Amino acid sequence: MTALVQVDDLAKVFDVSAPWLNRVVERKPRQFVHAVDGVSFAIAKGRTLALVGESGCGKSTVARLLVGLYAPTRGSVRFDGQDTGELRAAPARLRALRRRMQMIFQDPYASLNPRWKVLDIVGEPLREHGLAAGNGALHDQVGALLRSVGLATADAEKFPHQFSGGQRQRISIARALATKPEFLVCDEPTSALDVSVQAQVLNIMKDLQREQGLTYLFISHNLAVVRHVSDEVGVMYLGRLVELAPKAELFARPRHPYTRMLLDAIPDIHMSGASRTPVQGEVPNPLNPPSGCAFHPRCPHANPRCSAERPALQPFSGVQVACHAVQEGRIAP
Repeated sequence: MTALVQVDDLAKVFDVSAPWLNRVVERKPRQFVHAVDGVSFAIAKGRTLALVGESGCGKSTVARLLVGLYAPTRGSVRFDGQDTGELRAAPARLRALRRRMQMIFQDPYASLNPRWKVLDIVGEPLREHGLAAGNGALHDQVGALLRSVGLATADAEKFPHQFSGGQRQRISIARALATKPEFLVCDEPTSALDVSVQAQVLNIMKDLQREQGLTYLFISHNLAVVRHVSDEVGVMYLGRLVELAPKAELFARPRHPYTRMLLDAIPDIHMSGASRTPVQGEVPNPLNPPSGCAFHPRCPHANPRCSAERPALQPFSGVQVACHAVQEGRIAP
């Protein structure tokens, strides 16, 4: 299956140093955060890759790198065979590419202009990309987009504060669909919504994917949501992928200790009584990450090699895992 999105050794480093004078007076060095550190994956056309992990693991930074909101420090993002970094020097080609990829943000209220009517919000991409022939055509196009996400044409004359959270997220989806993109980056699009509303929004997104052949990068903390929408799942920890596997394989047989701990944290409604390993400790300070495997201070299977040598993401029984214990057979499959 052909990859629509190909990410190779993607990295993003942020300079979080104090101002120069403070560093001189206090004799402090410059500080850097490796928000994303060597991430590689591919998403086939019409498929969904979900990224999961604790807060601060770099999921949202990956999302912004993919759509061009951040420039990568290292690595590349290829969309339909084109290197998006090379297109920065060709604004016309970059503009054409950006029509084909859009982003749905986490907070549906903060991402909508409260002073604009829905007609202006959803119609802005159409105007900017020259896809609206006139005011009458714009009204018709916006009405069609709103109907495609379960809203009424008359909602175009309302303001964002007149809608519920779920309806506002539908407006965000309609805006993202305005340029008829092929690739949508969804940064926790349901995390601010009630559970019943989450299901409605997710079902709309699944229907749109089936009807329009959309490709998704889906970011979420909610593993139940991930299980519902994804085809493949990537587990991130402190800026790196530690496991990448098909959805069914990951939920049935998680390999990496961190993945197992995330799945063990899901409430067991069947009260099976199976032994569970709670997640130990806290995510390390990204300004001073541990040596070797970043997860080794919290891992019950860590040995001296784990604290000295960083594991690479390698194929293992049909999945990709970055773990010395798995590769050495110290963890039962």
